Amino acid sequence: MNPSKHDFLVKPHLITRGLRPENQETPIHFLEANETPISLTYRRNHFPYPLLSIQSYFLTIKGSVKNPVTLHYNQITSMPSRSVTTLMECSGNKRAYFDPKVFGEQWTEGAISQGNWKGVSLSTLLTITGVNNGAREIVFQGEDSGVKNGKHVQFERGLPIEKALDPNVIVAWEHNQKPISPKHGFPFRLIVPGWYGMASVKWLKTIHVINHPFSGPFQTDDYVYYPHKEQNEGSFPVTTNHINSVIQQPLDRQKLTPGQHEITGLAWTGEGVITSVEISLDNGATWKTAILQDTPQKYRWVKWSYSHVFEKNQDYNITVRAFDSISQSQPDEAFWNRNGYGYNKISQINIQIE
Repeated sequence: MNPSKHDFLVKPHLITRGLRPENQETPIHFLEANETPISLTYRRNHFPYPLLSIQSYFLTIKGSVKNPVTLHYNQITSMPSRSVTTLMECSGNKRAYFDPKVFGEQWTEGAISQGNWKGVSLSTLLTITGVNNGAREIVFQGEDSGVKNGKHVQFERGLPIEKALDPNVIVAWEHNQKPISPKHGFPFRLIVPGWYGMASVKWLKTIHVINHPFSGPFQTDDYVYYPHKEQNEGSFPVTTNHINSVIQQPLDRQKLTPGQHEITGLAWTGEGVITSVEISLDNGATWKTAILQDTPQKYRWVKWSYSHVFEKNQDYNITVRAFDSISQSQPDEAFWNRNGYGYNKISQINIQIE
């Protein structure tokens, strides 16, 4: 039997950064759709996957509330829903590019995905319980747990009450029109648009309203910017996504034939929207404006492109920088911090024309 053309279809796959626990990058350079398929959505874990079922699953809301409640899966999914399309980026995205090098998963540019999430606004849930005066933060506990610094801990993160009450912050049960997969937070995942992915707690188990600052290990030890190699002076928490971009095509160090080629990529920011993307083909000496392929929207990346005729037997340095509506732009150098968070130096590749 002669093979058909379908036997030779090729497709991208996740890029492995770790297996125990599993950490996998999205093949971001080869994706064209704005909605990342679930199978190619990046995976970031601190602990093994929890094994959960709908039948035995309950979500508890407690603490500084007027009426603590415990809700079954079906009770929550029957509430008025809201859909949010947002990018999700690990705060360690591009960690591999820091100089000097830092320890941690050596993500390149694929610890980011974008998808549609459906759920109930956290603010709607809190209208059921009521929130006491003086409440300052809301702590979200996931079902994932393990040993950290010699102690058994749950993954927990806190949000300021002001951010938590944003109607776009939801307790989600669907991802890309399907029930959330076990590897991405089934049955419930908190979704916090505009913040790095550590805030979007997976396998959500407990919502705890408190009237004091939260100080769990994933709040005050991890996911903190430490600007010095040893001392903790000047540290501050990781919160909103930095303005950033990625060049999808061509690839770094790729060889191309002479002639016209299109340079494509993505740009995003945490607050505001992307307003423009500039590209340089001469190591930053001159800049041209790229075309934005989409209408910029808050919490979503925007696709951009730039077409150029490349000359034979030439090497090109391609540099890209993004700008947003709150006067932010990508810096010439990344803010070095010893945990390797928030890398957003102007994007750069080199290509050769044969």
